[in-house]
Amino acid sequence: MGLNLDEQKAVDRFRQQVAEPSMTKLVILDFWAEWCGPCKALTPVLEKVAAEYADKGVLLAKVNVDEEQFIASQFQVRSIPTVYALFQGQPVADLTSARSESQLRAVLDQLLEKLPVQAGDAPATDLAPLLAMGEEVLASGDGERAAGIFAQIIDMAPDNAEAHGGLVRGLVMAGHLEEAEAALAEMDPALSTDPWVERARAALSLAKDRPDDSELAALRAAAAERPADMDAQFAFAAAAFAAGERDTAADTLLAMISADRDWNEGAAKAKLLQMFEAIGLEDPWVSATRRKLSTILFG
Repeated sequence: MGLNLDEQKAVDRFRQQVAEPSMTKLVILDFWAEWCGPCKALTPVLEKVAAEYADKGVLLAKVNVDEEQFIASQFQVRSIPTVYALFQGQPVADLTSARSESQLRAVLDQLLEKLPVQAGDAPATDLAPLLAMGEEVLASGDGERAAGIFAQIIDMAPDNAEAHGGLVRGLVMAGHLEEAEAALAEMDPALSTDPWVERARAALSLAKDRPDDSELAALRAAAAERPADMDAQFAFAAAAFAAGERDTAADTLLAMISADRDWNEGAAKAKLLQMFEAIGLEDPWVSATRRKLSTILFG
């Protein structure tokens, strides 16, 4: 189809998270961005109504237009918020003008009368709060506790890719790299290409670069003494990130990209993108650093 790697990944994510569920469910597709005030006002409305209609076969999917520009372009999104209803992979209604709960309910009721949407399954445990809790604990830096939370979720939902990815990231944060590798190896192969699992795999790969204090000090000194030595800069950036110094790592890689973006077949940019994937594209630090990268590449 002539897609580059990033575009193909975007298509795969959309297929897994939106298109495939829409084969049997009615998906509310919300295009939004962090900087969009009206989007933030609309989000609680969409989330509340989608939760109310979950047992009728309604799901909510959100697409950040800054992170998924290719998908937004395919839907010809010109302004945000833009909200569509999708069924069997196709838009069946524009919900953008439905800004209140009552308006949204009215449109959904009409669609559900006309479309053969499969109602929700029998009541099951709502995993969203548990997953959110795990992410919050990860963000606080408690890898051990986070791994425990995600392990419990896996017991309840063995095919939940987000939980599997969270378990691996928790183990990595706690320094249990061998256990993290084992968790990836034991995972259902069907989950291996899920974005949550890819994120965890990237986190593990980066964590393997973690040096001890003396090694980090030596790499730091070498990078300071030889600012034009790309190999020294790259080695220090990888070690600094693994040691938790992500600002230092990013600044080093950005300086390398600014000096010679093609060095070693674009290795500095590739390493920075791997860091973004490991942390998560929704993370504020990633968003800020991506803007710095864009300024260097396109400014």
